[in-house]
Amino acid sequence: MSSDLTPKPISFNSARFLISASKLEECPADSGAEVAFAGRSNAGKSSAINSITANGKLARTSKTPGRTRLINFFTLNRDQRRLVDLPGYGYAKVSRDMKDDWQKHLGHYLNDRRCLRGLVLVMDIRHPLTDFDQMMVEWCEHNKLPLMILATKADKLKFGQAKTAMIGIASKLENFSCVHHLVMFSATSKRGVDECREALNDWLEGVESIIEST
Repeated sequence: MSSDLTPKPISFNSARFLISASKLEECPADSGAEVAFAGRSNAGKSSAINSITANGKLARTSKTPGRTRLINFFTLNRDQRRLVDLPGYGYAKVSRDMKDDWQKHLGHYLNDRRCLRGLVLVMDIRHPLTDFDQMMVEWCEHNKLPLMILATKADKLKFGQAKTAMIGIASKLENFSCVHHLVMFSATSKRGVDECREALNDWLEGVESIIEST
């Protein structure tokens, strides 16, 4: 009798909190595959993660942007497949020393984590490509790390305005080969959730994504 060895499909609804880490040494074993979410504070990163996983309480949302200063790991239903919520950047009211220490450990994760398969950069469609966003795009380009951009809060604009904003973002990123996906996204209307899940699935399954033209 032959057994079916086909692995079960990844279910993002299965995401569960695993562990929080303040530095690289506290992260789970560097094996398997994971995709990390990064974004400036107040860009809607936690809401995006919650929408993608259909779990409104998975990633903490706060009225105090920048509150989370830990790297948070979430397991999925497939062995050694994880989503990672990186600390928000921008508005956190912390001391300069704490902020420098925080950024140093975040840098260690991005530079040294071998199982990192891709980065999801979350930016507000109304205020795209901030200095932080640009820095992350350039880092991914330099390190040849696949990048997906979620232009969040699309529901805050009329569709024509949102489409124009997307064209503007695509134009500014056309020379960056690291950008595999540019997704108009809304955690409120769920626009872009299925497209994002499909791209995440490709990365976590080890399938090389095809660079999409926008």
